[in-house]
Amino acid sequence: MVKTRVVIDISDAKVSCDPSDVLVTYSLGSCIGICLYDPAPQVGGMLHYQLPSSKMNPQRAQGCPFMFADSGMKLLLKKLVSMGASKKRMDVRLAGGAAMATGPDGFDIGKRNYLAIRKVLWSNGMFINAEDVGGNSARNLYMDMADGTVTVRSNGLEKYLR
Repeated sequence: MVKTRVVIDISDAKVSCDPSDVLVTYSLGSCIGICLYDPAPQVGGMLHYQLPSSKMNPQRAQGCPFMFADSGMKLLLKKLVSMGASKKRMDVRLAGGAAMATGPDGFDIGKRNYLAIRKVLWSNGMFINAEDVGGNSARNLYMDMADGTVTVRSNGLEKYLR
């Protein structure tokens, strides 16, 4: 089967129910990429967010809700549930949250982003199945919509998030 790459930009999210799609996001540094997949209706989505909380800048969150963990996940979950997904069945895999040398010292945005998504998931009764977070290297994240397989590529290495 010919695969179609569906690119998720920074501060964006996309959903799919097409088994020929591969959702992909590039250059996850301190940002987090989160993959949600429900195998029953075979629907899934990916979010690439930059900041932990929309409360940091409510005006910005109005125009760009996918920039933030809380507002981005709220919209992504709403869309997936409307497509037949169940929060209880959803497979949750994520990557990113690195400590990048480019950010301000002591800000720990990668760590804060990771803690924020854990809180959002917990409040929705959802838990992380697999993750590749921290460190100081950027990652690319891929989710194959045929079966929800998630792959992370970083520093020339590829690994499955099982």
